[in-house]
Amino acid sequence: MGSLGRHGFVWGLLAPALIFFCVFNVVPLIWMVGLSFYNYTLTTGNPPMFNGIDNYLSLLSDPSDWSAFSRTFLFMLLTVSLSGLIGSLLGLVFWGSKNLPGRRIALTMLFTPMLLTPASVGVFFKLMLNPNFGVISYIAELFTGHRVDFLSHQMSAQIAVLLVDVWMWAPFMTLITLAALASVPQAELEAARVDRLGWFATLKRVIFPHAKFILMLGLLLRTIDAFKTTDVVLLLTHGGPGASTELLGMRIYRLGFNSLDMGNASTMGVVALLIAIGFTSLYLYVLSLKRVEG
Repeated sequence: MGSLGRHGFVWGLLAPALIFFCVFNVVPLIWMVGLSFYNYTLTTGNPPMFNGIDNYLSLLSDPSDWSAFSRTFLFMLLTVSLSGLIGSLLGLVFWGSKNLPGRRIALTMLFTPMLLTPASVGVFFKLMLNPNFGVISYIAELFTGHRVDFLSHQMSAQIAVLLVDVWMWAPFMTLITLAALASVPQAELEAARVDRLGWFATLKRVIFPHAKFILMLGLLLRTIDAFKTTDVVLLLTHGGPGASTELLGMRIYRLGFNSLDMGNASTMGVVALLIAIGFTSLYLYVLSLKRVEG
């Protein structure tokens, strides 16, 4: 087979994936960016009208949009911190107990939430939090003497969304932590034991320098995932009560599918994409600095 034939064969293998990527990623992205410069609401029946950057200026002056951004950043900070902390601690526990009986079964059960779709998790916890027959409300009644509707109060609904997301993704950070710890050379760990380094000193001087890159990658993926959280909120609280759990993804969903305001929904989608790119660039920059320092 000649060089031209080999190139044709390679492109033939890549073509289905490239076509799929272009049709379902590139084309919608270009359409969304273009639509963000138009005033286009499906309920009016009017054709799209070009309005330049008016949608972006409207976004900057709309308190509802700013509230959605602030709630999203707070949610992202809390869920990434909690899932990262819990996941790292569980990873250290399982890493240090390799001969523990039932370890594999415990790990399998721990990773189960990762295998569930966010939609099923949202429905599952909504049923558990139901004030009439939910098991969590029943347990709350044993302590308070009355049924508690967690999803009808702002603070409890926000805490519920946060804890459900942490429950679902802390196992992912456990998996990332185990992968990071597996990259630590055994020879250096043995040397630390011979030198009688303490647990904290071993963690700081031996484990973390090798594990930090994989951990940073896990935090990057977790941050982006938390930033675009929509499906759990949609099925658990639908952004309520009021707009107390309306994260950025839920705000875009309401604009696009409830109000059918395609122009403003596309504008928020473009801004969300730029923020996600910014987070990715920041993490990669920090990683590059750490590599240079290393």
